Amino acid sequence: MGEDAEEFFDDRAVYVISVAAELAGVHPQTLRIYERKGLLQPQRSRGNSRRYSERDIARLRALRHLTQVEGINLAGAKVVMEMQAQLEQMQADMQRMRDQLLAARRAARAKAPETGLVPLRSVRLLPWQEGLMR
Repeated sequence: MGEDAEEFFDDRAVYVISVAAELAGVHPQTLRIYERKGLLQPQRSRGNSRRYSERDIARLRALRHLTQVEGINLAGAKVVMEMQAQLEQMQADMQRMRDQLLAARRAARAKAPETGLVPLRSVRLLPWQEGLMR
């Protein structure tokens, strides 16, 4: 899921286990297994019953796809989901760094007339350097 998808999903845990299972297309016992295996952590009500959010339902559907369609076991599905979360975090970090770089470039360009410095747009490689850059 990308950043836009994250904004779409509601984190309010409103679904009881039977409704969440139906929405995800699995048996309620499957949700309990996923929780025991650490694949899912539903919130708990004051009475200690499980409550699932839209984000949980999306995760359940992804897990169902990995296990039932792709044929991946639960341990493999857990690794895939963890790697996907890491990838999404790295993409968000990279976007944040791009934004910071653009802001720094703008600031440097704005200060260029004051300092007399001209930003370097590109570097031309000499013929003997081109082989080093591959």
